[in-house]
Amino acid sequence: MTDTAPRPTLEAVAARAGVSRATVSRVVNGGDGVREPLVERVRRAVEELGYVPNQAARSLVTRRHDAVAVVIAEPEARVFADPFFALQLRGISKELTAHDNQLVLLLTEGRDDHARVARYLAGGHVDGALVFSLHLDDPLPGLIQGAGVPTVFGGRPGWSDGRAADTGPTVYVDSDNRGGARDAVRHLASLGRTRIAHITGPLDQTSAADRLDGYRDVMGDTDPELVAESDFTPAGGERAMRDLLDRRPALDALFAANDLTAAGALRVLRERGLRVPEDVAVVGFDDMLPVAEQTDPPLTTVRQDIEEMGRLMARLLLRRLDRPGTGQGATDEDGPGGTPTAPDDPDDAGAGVVLPTTLVRRASA
Repeated sequence: MTDTAPRPTLEAVAARAGVSRATVSRVVNGGDGVREPLVERVRRAVEELGYVPNQAARSLVTRRHDAVAVVIAEPEARVFADPFFALQLRGISKELTAHDNQLVLLLTEGRDDHARVARYLAGGHVDGALVFSLHLDDPLPGLIQGAGVPTVFGGRPGWSDGRAADTGPTVYVDSDNRGGARDAVRHLASLGRTRIAHITGPLDQTSAADRLDGYRDVMGDTDPELVAESDFTPAGGERAMRDLLDRRPALDALFAANDLTAAGALRVLRERGLRVPEDVAVVGFDDMLPVAEQTDPPLTTVRQDIEEMGRLMARLLLRRLDRPGTGQGATDEDGPGGTPTAPDDPDDAGAGVVLPTTLVRRASA
């Protein structure tokens, strides 16, 4: 065993800076009322000694834990297999790290986990929560509201029962799923394709429902046999593609609700001896580069900025935490060029931020 040097104390910092212990405490815990020259002396002493504030003591003063829960309403196996979640977590982590906040990841495998997550959030361990991949019958929004934790949601909320009425409009960040789907289907139609099929995501999630609506906006009252429900996974895409080809073997185009679904569908088309795009043109949704650039052929898809969505979710939550009392409606709006900016009066801002999508053309369509 090796001896370790004792951790510097508040008293040691005070002695080095030539100030009182109370002055050091106010400076390191973000308090007011200390003259700038003394603040600089304390900061210099902290740096020289390598002092690390005690988080428990700091929380008593600031009433902040500098920790944010990220709640993903999906089982562990899907979260770690789908690059969508990695991209969103990367954006969240970058923003929290830039503001010296910790990320606490909470996953839900089933109903029992919902109560566990709600107890953790109500226990005062974190300052707020970022929640995404909700399903329509998910009890988490109500449980989180009951915990009294400031929250930002990823994705347009699908509930309409007023469960957020006590705290104002629900704050969320989403992409233009319906508009992006319209762009995808219009592109396929512009190629002369007339029998355009659609593999959806799980329709108890608003992103999948909105993309189906965008498909229908262009196709109108199309043949219902050209639509197959799936689950945003490659295996689900394979199953749905087989069903579509069995029902409508003459289909000449496919809009898949995400890139992983499209990757599974492409495998089945290849198995059936169908050429892409000559026989069947394919468009996905997400533009996750580890997927879209490595399919055969490379995938034409609708790009949503997944990492930016995560970053903006974290940014909105941190801004709300820094502006106590402004309620759930305290959000940012898009400024020039799509850059999020804070409105002059946060209460005038809308509750949701919807980011634009763009069509990225590659070889599949």
